[in-house]
Amino acid sequence: MRSAALALALLAASPAVWLPARAEVPKPEKFDESGFVSIFDGKTLDGWKVSAKTGHSGTTKNKSGGKWVVEKGAITGTQDVPGNGGIVITEKEYGDFEVALETNNDFGPDSGLFLRSTETGKCYQAMIDYHANGNLMGIYGEGIGGKPHVQNFTFLKTVTEIKVTEYKPFPCPVTAEEWPKFWKHGEWNELRARVEGNPPKITTWIKGVKFMEFQDTEKRLADKGGIALQVHGGGDYTKQFVRYRNIRVKELKK
Repeated sequence: MRSAALALALLAASPAVWLPARAEVPKPEKFDESGFVSIFDGKTLDGWKVSAKTGHSGTTKNKSGGKWVVEKGAITGTQDVPGNGGIVITEKEYGDFEVALETNNDFGPDSGLFLRSTETGKCYQAMIDYHANGNLMGIYGEGIGGKPHVQNFTFLKTVTEIKVTEYKPFPCPVTAEEWPKFWKHGEWNELRARVEGNPPKITTWIKGVKFMEFQDTEKRLADKGGIALQVHGGGDYTKQFVRYRNIRVKELKK
């Protein structure tokens, strides 16, 4: 009994219990790619329109919605004048759908993938807050009171460092130690989001790994809306850019 008590005391006094790290980062899911339709031709913004009606275009008093062009096969966005952003939104509206795209953004600008968006930018945002204190693929109620706002990690000062934050309904699937191996800045990485029902269930993935699953309990938006990409207002990000390509959508049957 005395030896067992001594062993317990030594264990309690030790600074940490060593646990073996995972040998590999989580593996991506295999998706059913049938039924997806490209909504960006890689050459023009046909099927899209720039909206200056959001709160991010206040610097120009809503006369312009940032600068959106197609360069090297990607929709490329930046502020057109310091502090002035906006969105580029599909002309078609979608209800229940899954959208996938590839991104290669500079680390600094605040962006987002807008789901069921209005031209004024009210939407469920799959976050692409690609900057210090930001997040990828959490869910934010843009223009609808900031609700919901759920995420399970936060960037620190550099793109290679994250802090895993507690979100019990869906913990972060990648540890802070695994993040530099998982996410490759300067390369094209795939993001994916699915929205179903209203109140919606929203699921997001980073590089095929499920990062968030959220079921709302309130109907905050219409059953259909556009898919949009954002350049945030504020600051001066006229020399930094967001880039998106291979944008495709699958409409889901109810």
